[in-house]
Amino acid sequence: MGRLRWPTLTSGWRRWVRRVGVVGLIAALAPVPLIALFSLVNPPVTAVMLARVTDRLVKGERPIWPEHHPVPRTQMSANLRRAVLASEDDRFYLHHGIDFVEIENALERRRRGGRLRGASTLTQQVAKNIFLWNGRSFVRKGLEAYLTLWLELILSKERILDLYLNLAEWGPNQFGAEAGARVHFGKSAATLTRDEAARMAAILPAPRRWSPRGSIASRRAASVLQRMQYPAPRTEPPAPTRRKRPG
Repeated sequence: MGRLRWPTLTSGWRRWVRRVGVVGLIAALAPVPLIALFSLVNPPVTAVMLARVTDRLVKGERPIWPEHHPVPRTQMSANLRRAVLASEDDRFYLHHGIDFVEIENALERRRRGGRLRGASTLTQQVAKNIFLWNGRSFVRKGLEAYLTLWLELILSKERILDLYLNLAEWGPNQFGAEAGARVHFGKSAATLTRDEAARMAAILPAPRRWSPRGSIASRRAASVLQRMQYPAPRTEPPAPTRRKRPG
């Protein structure tokens, strides 16, 4: 009897493994059709928006639903596009979603005793905003990296930037550049000046705490304006050559 039961158990185990594998494959590929759809339309809601809605609901704040007005690229100031790259990810066109150069720079600053700064790219932030939750766990970062690779594989760089500008949090209960521009400057995102765009970009690390007209934004905007003088790099700079000492 023992000999007859062993193949049965083995067969059952294999079926269970196959089922788990199929479920895992479906779960892993589930975001792909959505990401492909985002090449044509903007997500009507994101995971971060839903988290904010829940938080406001629990606290009894009104309005519950955030202000969000997605606009096409033609209705977005070129100043803002450049300012956001200068502030958040000036190597955006040089990496494939994960910037290993910036990660190494951040680790080197840490080794020298500085504060460990984040090195998330715009693509990683789009992945987090749409699909994930806030936090620093290894699980979340792993999922973020996986989704980032799919975003870079399926979407163009310009489309990823469009999504970021339309989905980023730009103030208490404001999402997207259009809502942020209306609240902070009383105008559309299409008409932002260089200074206004730099100030909008300057508050992105803490949009619910910083004001574009505040002292922190003023300091950060000055640095952003300096980088805005030059186009975002699209090719890596040549490696510096070492001079040979005279023999």
